[in-house]
Amino acid sequence: MVMVKWVSSRLAQSLSAAALMMGMLASPSLAKDPFRTTNPRAISTQTESAFRAMFEKGNYTEAQKILSQADANEPLAFAMKAMIAYMNFQGESNAGRKQALLSEFKANADQTRTVAQALLKSDPLRGNLYMAAGSILDGGYIAATEGTVNGVPRILGSLQQAFGYLDAAERIDAKDPELNLVKGMIDLALATNLSLPLSSPKDAIARLEQTAQPRYVADRGLAVGYRDLKQFDKAMQAIDRAIAAAPDNPELSYLKAQIFVRQERLNESVPLFQKALNKKAQLPPATANQIQREFNRVQQRLSGR
Repeated sequence: MVMVKWVSSRLAQSLSAAALMMGMLASPSLAKDPFRTTNPRAISTQTESAFRAMFEKGNYTEAQKILSQADANEPLAFAMKAMIAYMNFQGESNAGRKQALLSEFKANADQTRTVAQALLKSDPLRGNLYMAAGSILDGGYIAATEGTVNGVPRILGSLQQAFGYLDAAERIDAKDPELNLVKGMIDLALATNLSLPLSSPKDAIARLEQTAQPRYVADRGLAVGYRDLKQFDKAMQAIDRAIAAAPDNPELSYLKAQIFVRQERLNESVPLFQKALNKKAQLPPATANQIQREFNRVQQRLSGR
């Protein structure tokens, strides 16, 4: 599901001593917050490294290795682990392994919610933000186990619950860059892919353009949104900004190739598909296989078959 793929991104750490928490928040040198340049949250170096591996480098293998020793008080870490398990589940053909990955996804989705619940007292904005993430991950589990047709009522219930948590976070700080990254991504995915009245593409784009951070993730989201809205010039501008900031991410090369294909600029897409496939070993199998399938179709069209 689109909402599962894109939601995996954003987080913080619940510390036992209030004094230590305040000390770290006051000192940017001690924080590794990938979202904020002022008033950073005390996100661990390990979590920031996993975040950058996944979203800046597109290296899921490296991110999974880092997350194998994840901070037990970090909701972002569990959300990222859930995302990787779900993507691996999508690409797995062995029934036993597929079920194991689904169970892994569910466990990390549950843990995202549990840790977010504990965070509500010390950081209600981020606590609510990751309660929302947990609700969306629940929707992904329902879709995987019940199907997107039979599970529609429960999936919509999870989405409504998620929006309730996001609204609570927004009442605390409507300009928070992490909140606007997550909510902007969710809104844009729902508006462009599912046509649900819960979200507006215009509002989502404004969030991603104006207040979301980090920029290389926000610009990627904008490129996807503009691509799906068939505003290809704006999509190309956004993906070029993302690539300039994160040039080693194969998923960004793939996204730019997709935009070229939708513009019928097939020849220009070829080197980008090839660049993405050169790093397929670091991608989830489902993603690598999808890139290969789309590249094969482009080659067939270019050869006239």
